[in-house]
Amino acid sequence: MRPGLLQLQGLPPLSLYVHLPWCIKKCPYCDFNSHEFRGDDARGTQDAYIDALFADLEASLPLIWGRTVHTIFFGGGTPSLFSPEAMDRLVSGLRARLRLSADCEITLEANPGTFEKDRFKAFRQAGITRLSIGVQSFNDAHLKALGRVHDRAQALAAVTEAAQVFDTFNLDLMYALPGQTLAQLSEDVDTALGFAPPHLSIYHLTIEPNTVFAKHPPVLPEDDDAYAMMDRITERTAAAGLGRYEVSAYAKPGHACAHNLNYWQFGDYLGIGAGAHSKLSFAHRIVRQVRFREPQLYMKQAMLGEPVTQSDEVSRADLPFEFMLNALRLKEGFALTDFMERTGLAMTSIQTGLKTAEDQGLIVRDWTRVWPTERGFDFLSDLQSLFLPET
Repeated sequence: MRPGLLQLQGLPPLSLYVHLPWCIKKCPYCDFNSHEFRGDDARGTQDAYIDALFADLEASLPLIWGRTVHTIFFGGGTPSLFSPEAMDRLVSGLRARLRLSADCEITLEANPGTFEKDRFKAFRQAGITRLSIGVQSFNDAHLKALGRVHDRAQALAAVTEAAQVFDTFNLDLMYALPGQTLAQLSEDVDTALGFAPPHLSIYHLTIEPNTVFAKHPPVLPEDDDAYAMMDRITERTAAAGLGRYEVSAYAKPGHACAHNLNYWQFGDYLGIGAGAHSKLSFAHRIVRQVRFREPQLYMKQAMLGEPVTQSDEVSRADLPFEFMLNALRLKEGFALTDFMERTGLAMTSIQTGLKTAEDQGLIVRDWTRVWPTERGFDFLSDLQSLFLPET
């Protein structure tokens, strides 16, 4: 790599993200790079896609020579559409090509609509160490409004098996759903907590551009009702021993998601698969990459050894905002030394933003750390925007 504008003293931890882009059906609120699976040859498609992933990884290896991978995350789409046999081949192939840490966390996103008895057990045997289940709700009416392909009974069955098979697993829930009341939200949270999950992710339903909900917006609860739901979530999760360590994430001690923590702490990640993003640090620069988005085009380009459609160096001016966009999501915030080590910038580059945030009651800081206040969590976008580059 040619000399750049930064001077990084060391490289941060490295994670691997693997995108598996197919779903049974596209949900109306989803703006992820997901595509409804069409075709009869599921096994052939899976095998061809895994071949492309291996080709993509092999083309990318020179960028991460000698570095240890600490976490792997299979996201989508619906990764649990892939068979346990396909996941076994994929995990084995990654292990053969990468140096993984001895305690490497390997997460698979799964949806109850793809669940069948012993499927999760087979994923565990294939090398998956952590399951993240997209339940979203245990209420049939709300699941239907969200366009989910599973019902309450399938969700309960899937979580029951996950709790039996995995030492650590996550449940995804959503709140402020169309027509949802505080009592219904409480029932969802209590049902989830009844399984004693080590980790919960709870997201406010938002209307994203270029989705079905953006074209045909549902009627959502008023803001005051949504705030009341958030208060109820905080109360119930705390009583169950789950600490809120990130804006949307709650975990028992020792069960925080290591992969997501690496994102939020401005670690590095190599993303392979259709539309996957990467953030990679070098001695004098930080680079972001994007893969081809459409699955068939991605597979074609990956097999040619050219899976990347965009590669850009992050400018010095953008680094403070990029760092804060992640680090301020964490309840414990960040160490000042981490900011300097992971951006290569001096503290003077964020002093103005920090002072403004402190004056507005959005952060607290001492000589070594900065962390958001409750007000900062409530107005996170406003807090992060204080570090946007001046135009």
